[in-house]
Amino acid sequence: MTDIFAFGLGVARYSAGGTMLDCFYPRPLLKPAGALAQIIAELPTGTSEINSDQAQKLDQVYGGGLISKKLIESTQHLVAVRLDEDTAIASTAEAYLKLHLLSHRLCLPNSLNLDGIFAHLLNIAWTSAGPIAVDELPDAIAQAHIDNTQLEVFAVDKFPKMVNYVVPAGVRIADASRIRLGAYLGDGTTVMHEGFVNFNAGALGPNMVEGRISQGVTLGSGSDLGGSASTMGTLSGGGNIKISIGENCLIGANAGTGIPLGDRCTIEAGLYITAGMGVSLVDEQGTVLGSVKARELAGKSDMLFIRDSQNGNIICRTNRKAIELNDQLHKHN
Repeated sequence: MTDIFAFGLGVARYSAGGTMLDCFYPRPLLKPAGALAQIIAELPTGTSEINSDQAQKLDQVYGGGLISKKLIESTQHLVAVRLDEDTAIASTAEAYLKLHLLSHRLCLPNSLNLDGIFAHLLNIAWTSAGPIAVDELPDAIAQAHIDNTQLEVFAVDKFPKMVNYVVPAGVRIADASRIRLGAYLGDGTTVMHEGFVNFNAGALGPNMVEGRISQGVTLGSGSDLGGSASTMGTLSGGGNIKISIGENCLIGANAGTGIPLGDRCTIEAGLYITAGMGVSLVDEQGTVLGSVKARELAGKSDMLFIRDSQNGNIICRTNRKAIELNDQLHKHN
């Protein structure tokens, strides 16, 4: 039997011109097996539209919940995506399936082949009436005024906000517009108003996120990304080193990192560590042992980065105290 990497049964929305705008998968599947995999194997590889009878059969074999009865009986377009391998994205429906896999916590950031995703996601107006193709937006706005109604345009972007498709269990999100579909939020994670999580990035949970988690960046369990703190991504000239922050780390307010960090690391507020920055290594007695480029410390644990208030030098010394999240803030999500 053919191995199937991923499968999604979803509902697609289209522009007036017939172009797929988005696709919603209530329950995407990673590596389905057994009788369900046998039925999925009868479908074409890639993206295909299916009828309500096919959808009903798939849902019954799954045991219910693959897609709701209301969606099966609706007039919406039912789409099936069968991926036998994790190859480059070839359609809008495939792009949305992989974004769903991430936000449903079925795949970790950086574990999927997302090549081609920008080419297959349209720039869309996300509105109170749903997604609208950008070239159809002026007519939609005009019609709203003619009808004396309000069409609210929330964003013009390739990626929608995650919570309109997936709400992971055990998370708090203060401003939903700052979490893109394709973000990974682990159980116990809190994202405050200034927090931002891009697609293919995330917090493994539990975490406090008050800063920016850029594409490709992961925040380890128990770590705190302080207010307006930043992590360097790999899009738009950001380099090709994937930034990860280990467990029980603290990135202070308005601080940031352009190098991966191990566990139990702290960067003081206002200090941004970049790969080419000179860092003085200091022992517990305050003796300077030498100087290295920050990139040479990438991935190491138990580091405390501070700035000397007298001369401005960047200092790294052993971090003797791991941070602990406020348990009351995260275990009751």
